[in-house]
Amino acid sequence: MARAKPQPKQPSVFEPIAGRAPLAARMRPRTLDEVVGQQQILGPGRALRQAIESGDTGSILFWGPPGSGKTTIARVIAHYAKGEFVPFSAVTEGVQRIREVVAEAEKRLVFGQRTVIFIDEIHRFNRGQQDALLPHVEAGLLTLIGATTENPSFEINGALLSRMRVFVLEALAPADIASLLRRALTDPMHGLGEDGVTANDDAVELLATEADGDARRALTVLEAAATLAGSARANGGEAVITREIVREAAQLRFAHYDKSGEQHYGMISAYHKALRGSDANGSLYWLARMIQGGEDPLYILRRMIRLATEDIGLADPRALEVTIAARDAYQQLGSPEGELAIAEACVYLATAPKSNRVYVAWKAAMDAATATPAAQVPKHIRNAVTNLMKDLKYGAGYQYAHDVPEAYVPQEYMPDEVKERDFYVPGDFGFEKDIAKRMAWWAELRRKSAE
Repeated sequence: MARAKPQPKQPSVFEPIAGRAPLAARMRPRTLDEVVGQQQILGPGRALRQAIESGDTGSILFWGPPGSGKTTIARVIAHYAKGEFVPFSAVTEGVQRIREVVAEAEKRLVFGQRTVIFIDEIHRFNRGQQDALLPHVEAGLLTLIGATTENPSFEINGALLSRMRVFVLEALAPADIASLLRRALTDPMHGLGEDGVTANDDAVELLATEADGDARRALTVLEAAATLAGSARANGGEAVITREIVREAAQLRFAHYDKSGEQHYGMISAYHKALRGSDANGSLYWLARMIQGGEDPLYILRRMIRLATEDIGLADPRALEVTIAARDAYQQLGSPEGELAIAEACVYLATAPKSNRVYVAWKAAMDAATATPAAQVPKHIRNAVTNLMKDLKYGAGYQYAHDVPEAYVPQEYMPDEVKERDFYVPGDFGFEKDIAKRMAWWAELRRKSAE
């Protein structure tokens, strides 16, 4: 029987493939003091720093945007961990590998050695895969360290999440990224220090700003810029990274947006609140961010229609018309032409007078309907469609509004249980001022008819 051909060992998530290590991988910090940013959790005296230095962090989850240092901090923890540190990728490995890690952990435990498992992109695990981890984390067999770019509330099993401490990482500040870039330019062992490449201060500042808080992106662009600068030297120039070279290397800043995750919910919330707050500029900005990020314009328009009824209502009845017209225009034109119709409706909603009185009235009416499900329709406003109904006096006493000049006859339209309730009270802005005058006039007619 032929022997199976041995398979090459898969590289660790921390170990770049030999000969192809990018600058971002070479420049990963090895110690806590080399980590830039995240001082809110790693600064002197912080609980996480003390836990890392003690070698026992417990099960934790790092949540933050790309390039903020989640994997880097986990890698630093590996140097301090009291026990076997096992890297694991949720992208390429699954439940079978978890079983293998558990079996190995049980063997180590016999000798008193702990197992720390780091799962990168843990949000890619489905519920079943996360459930496979739960009993072993709960029993203390595995100390779990996870990293995710997605909101754990949506992506991580609640039972597993409750057994972990969540640390939120922030996008790196431009000053932190600039510090990292300068270190990479001068580091002779891991960076570009031996390549003879320098960079103008304004080039470093531009790259630090346009990295949008992502250290990995900043170092990747720096490496490309260094290659371009090296080409200039080969042609008789100096190997200096300028702003022009940075722009050539960076090419395009990608929109930071996720149509199904935290940014989706955060930006639509910001957009809704800017519209409600009558901030046309803020509304247009968040609209543009969502459109550039690839959000479905029809989803945005559905939310705008909701806002037109909830937050503007009868203060400006045309708000609903304008928004529905924008939806129809977008469906006719598509992108990008139809996006201008959305922008027009956005400005209209932002600058319209605001009133939630219809929203409040509808909620109150629904609550009253729930509380009085057996309330009967008053007989005088019932429709007598049979002889029996006529014999029972259905419709008796009903007064037809158009029989009087004002087209208004004071009579009761509510059942006894709720007849004293006022669900809708108009506001003081926009068209509702006119509605308030009408309602006051009808109230006066009722008062006179009661005298």
